[in-house]
Amino acid sequence: MGMANAGFQHAAVIEWNADACETFRENQRHHVQSLDAWPLHQADVRRFDYSSVGGGIVVVSGGPPCQPFSLGGKHRGYQDERDMFPEAVRAVRELRPKAFIFENVKGLMRESFSSYFGYIHLQLIYPGLVRREGEEWTGHRARLEQHHTSSRKQPEYKLVFQLLNAANYGIPQRRERVFMVGFREDLGVEWTFPASTHSEGALVRSQWVTGQYWDRHRVGKRSRPAPPARYAQPAQSSRLFEFERLPWRTVRDAISDLPDPEIYPGNSIPNHQVNPGARAYPGHTGSPLDEPAKTLKAGDHGVPGGENMLSRPDGSVRYFTVREAARLQTFPDNYIFNGTWSENMRQLGNAVPVKLGEVVAASVAATLRQHEERNQNAQTAREV
Repeated sequence: MGMANAGFQHAAVIEWNADACETFRENQRHHVQSLDAWPLHQADVRRFDYSSVGGGIVVVSGGPPCQPFSLGGKHRGYQDERDMFPEAVRAVRELRPKAFIFENVKGLMRESFSSYFGYIHLQLIYPGLVRREGEEWTGHRARLEQHHTSSRKQPEYKLVFQLLNAANYGIPQRRERVFMVGFREDLGVEWTFPASTHSEGALVRSQWVTGQYWDRHRVGKRSRPAPPARYAQPAQSSRLFEFERLPWRTVRDAISDLPDPEIYPGNSIPNHQVNPGARAYPGHTGSPLDEPAKTLKAGDHGVPGGENMLSRPDGSVRYFTVREAARLQTFPDNYIFNGTWSENMRQLGNAVPVKLGEVVAASVAATLRQHEERNQNAQTAREV
């Protein structure tokens, strides 16, 4: 959805999970966000024939399953059969797009995975240098390294990567993910990640210096919580005077216009019903109302830990409704989720925030448009 909002038209959407596909089809039936025009393939990407898509693909984008590298997972990395980075590389190799955008968990950058992360990096720079049958990944990496250091070899793609915090781009969630963006070398383009637009410092100032945050939400002075202890430390004082960026968006910013689902359980908002059973204990404390949410997670068996709970100022907790979680992931309100609450939350926990995807994709799109315009101008000049 972020790619589409940035102006790209989908040639294929590939997803193997049946529940996720059914959610997608349900929204296609309701003509949400022009999803009905997107060709959905419910398939194992390892079996997908990219020749069926046709030529002229401009961008390949996606999130290779991240459980092998997740801090909340089993940390098996390249030994995990769910590692789909080889398939991401195959897509680039076979489609030869002008650019690619891949997203994955912060855990991929852990020291224990540094060697494999370097291997992924080299594969995406040289997707045409294929792993031989029976070759260990370490042997393939060695060949790639030798190829890379040879002065006679030119990379196929220019690749940059960066750890982005979604909160720094206006998403009401502290969600750190590594993005890998590459452009085909022959395009000769230069690109950098978009600058952040929001900051914690601006939020602190809005809450505890000017009070604009509380005024906007009509929270009286007697009802305002005390500043978190970490903001009272001298080392934090410099944050109070940040004017260049917008304030981080909080959980309250995201959901305050929704009816309280406990007071109005029969409300007419789709996916806005409470799932009972939330409780707090050490390490499972929920997301404070007046900060960006903690990272929503999918979990192996439904919803994990306190990341998917709301923590109210009075200390009480409840699980986020599916609609609230969708707000935290910046899905539009007319995007509907079917099935069980735990399955819906799994889909949301696996998603890229729509607006964050759009920010990165829009920057890539602008660079590609500039490249096309330069080529057209050069062609016109030659014809003249």
